[in-house]
Amino acid sequence: MSDSRREDGMRVRREVLGDAHVDAAVAGTTPFSSEFQDFITRVAWGDVWSRPGLDRRARSCITLGVLAALGREGEIALHVRAALRNGLSPAEIAEVLLHTSIYAGIPAANAAFKIAQKVIDGGDLIDSGEPAGPGE
Repeated sequence: MSDSRREDGMRVRREVLGDAHVDAAVAGTTPFSSEFQDFITRVAWGDVWSRPGLDRRARSCITLGVLAALGREGEIALHVRAALRNGLSPAEIAEVLLHTSIYAGIPAANAAFKIAQKVIDGGDLIDSGEPAGPGE
């Protein structure tokens, strides 16, 4: 496995998700989850998020839309924080979720709006460092 892919992935992962979150995810790595952690770092962050074809703002928009559409509510707060870190405004995040409601359904967007509002209002703005799951 390429060390540069892993290093690039870890750098991008930290820039997008924040050090506290990544440190907690790494600290929580077990023998069971270690290969998955390595895979996520190399592939999601080192290969995909590092590509030049889309900027991070666009990638955050897509990620929020997909998470909302698939009902991945456990990941939305993390990626709202990431979108804010990547330069999206609360109004732009609302536009992404509004647009998502047309194609993914109002209940999915409604749930995402509630989570995003909590983050934007500061109730969940400071990352606790707790990973959303073994892959984030």
